[in-house]
Amino acid sequence: MKSAIPLLLLLAGLCMTTGVHAQPVPHASQAPVRAPDSLPALRSQSEFDALARVHNPGSAMALPHVMFAIDRLPTPARMHYLNTPRFGLHEHFVRQAGLMPRADEQAIKSNYLRPDRRFLFGTVSWQPDIASFTYEFWEGDQLTEPLLRQADQLLKASFFAPLQLKTSSTLHERLAQKMGLAFVTQEALIRHQPFMALNPGTATGRLRIVEKADDTDTLRPDDIAVLRQVPLSLPPVAGVLTERASTVLSHVNLLAKGWGIPNAYLRDAAGLLRPHEGQWVELKVTASGYQLRRLAEPEIAAWQQRQTKLSRQGIAQTAKPDLVETRLWPLVALRPRHSAQCGAKAANLGALQVAGIPGTFVPDGFCIPFSHYDRFMRAHHLADRVARMQQLPGFRTDPKIRKEALASLRGDIVQWPVDRAMAAEWQARWQSQLGGQGVFVRSSSNSEDLPGFNGAGLYTTVPNVLTGEALERAVKTVWASVFNFEAWEARSAAHFRTDAVMMGVFVQAAIDAANAGVMITRDPFTATGWHVTYISAKRGIGIRVVEGQRVAEQVMYSSWSKAIQVLSRSADNTALQLDAGGGVKEVPVEVGRVVLNDALVLRLAGVGAAVKQLFGGVDQDIEWATVGGRIALLQARPYVDRSTVPPRP
Repeated sequence: MKSAIPLLLLLAGLCMTTGVHAQPVPHASQAPVRAPDSLPALRSQSEFDALARVHNPGSAMALPHVMFAIDRLPTPARMHYLNTPRFGLHEHFVRQAGLMPRADEQAIKSNYLRPDRRFLFGTVSWQPDIASFTYEFWEGDQLTEPLLRQADQLLKASFFAPLQLKTSSTLHERLAQKMGLAFVTQEALIRHQPFMALNPGTATGRLRIVEKADDTDTLRPDDIAVLRQVPLSLPPVAGVLTERASTVLSHVNLLAKGWGIPNAYLRDAAGLLRPHEGQWVELKVTASGYQLRRLAEPEIAAWQQRQTKLSRQGIAQTAKPDLVETRLWPLVALRPRHSAQCGAKAANLGALQVAGIPGTFVPDGFCIPFSHYDRFMRAHHLADRVARMQQLPGFRTDPKIRKEALASLRGDIVQWPVDRAMAAEWQARWQSQLGGQGVFVRSSSNSEDLPGFNGAGLYTTVPNVLTGEALERAVKTVWASVFNFEAWEARSAAHFRTDAVMMGVFVQAAIDAANAGVMITRDPFTATGWHVTYISAKRGIGIRVVEGQRVAEQVMYSSWSKAIQVLSRSADNTALQLDAGGGVKEVPVEVGRVVLNDALVLRLAGVGAAVKQLFGGVDQDIEWATVGGRIALLQARPYVDRSTVPPRP
């Protein structure tokens, strides 16, 4: 059993990260060579410094901390503050100090899980963002009220400064609330932090400060974007820094992970980086902060030469579509092999339905195959229209001209008439299979959910369609979204051929969700988190969960420690619900009500593990919702993260 310290620091470094301009740490760095093995009390700052270990010294990530072990066997219990650099792990101390000289892994593990344990293992840390000392336990520690009360009393009696509990799991938070202990949550510490690395990496490009979300269409692939607002989507860029905190499952960050570019939240990014605007720089984002370095002319020229060479090679291929099959495929008949007719999104939903994962359901629906899109576009000479569009003056060089031209094309596509027999077939299937109820008309293209190319958020979903006429228009709207500006830019950066892109449509029964969200079947912060499920959620229909405009509720569950850790709670005061007249409406909700309670988190984690197993053990990015106590599965796609290679347990 590993000690608490590596896990606690891993969480601090990877889930909470820190800024680059936090309060300075008022401590010495490494412990003196001749410091004692342990002390029964820490009566001064110098005694704390003598035993402290500091990761990332000299940076805002610096977290001075001292491990402690409370030996409950003698009467009274004995306090040990450990020479943390010397021992590294609690188990090393208890063995070398002769307290448990022959303890095996099971004996050490019992000191985290049993109420009648001999030791309480934890850490005291200086938290610079709140200017306070805290004590904490491993997130998987099965603390009880008597154990926590004993630890609290001994720590406060033997430490030179005020201490408060830092809760590392929802269990610890519930205990502290019940006991009336002063505590600070992990979520609260995250809120104070001025920096969060959402996708570590290195980028070279021209720094561009974007004042408004609507101005992102001016960005180029060689720009490092400083976003003062979080946009719904983003054209391909070299790197991203945002001034508003977001989640790892926002569309912007999913795109960043798919592109393999650095992305981070940095408080007051525009103010800090304004002197570098328009300059060529190298940006490095790590868990502990960022570095920005201006480039010399030879470096810029060398980088541009490399990019020119790469652009000639091409890096992506669409999935080859089957344009012969014209049947409308019901969900019950779809399997992964039908991605050639209907796209991976629809095909994977069919696999989820037939799997019948306990406690879940997939709302029924049917697929309009690629061949219908191809027939419609050929009838209206799309290829000629796209060729003329690409010849417009400035189209290839000016993003604004491209955006306007693409919007014009989409408007025309929605107006083009559909073959009446084909449209009648859609409406007949909608009536016979789905009873003419409200439906979501969703994209399912052959240019998303691909190895190395996620495509999240690029295409359009039309919610709660209620009439046959609206269904026809919604299908054309989804088809037209092939030419969404963000989709065009992302495919161009990945070197997709325009004429190879096909759009399938999945018509799915609408559900009025109580809660909805997305989960990843691994830790998105680190390559070693195979045992973690990351979940993001909001109340109501899940359209806004990944938009990034407001921070969603976020939790992490570890199948190893069995602990639930809260990264953020939703602050939304409104939610989306189905509108009786079609579409969706915004309704007020109670602020502060928990979306992801422990029971739901455990159920979702189990469902995520089952979905991952269904798709061959490949980590999944899963959309879900809750309806009447059941979990609806709305999408499963491979989780694309080009910055890490997930290990296997």
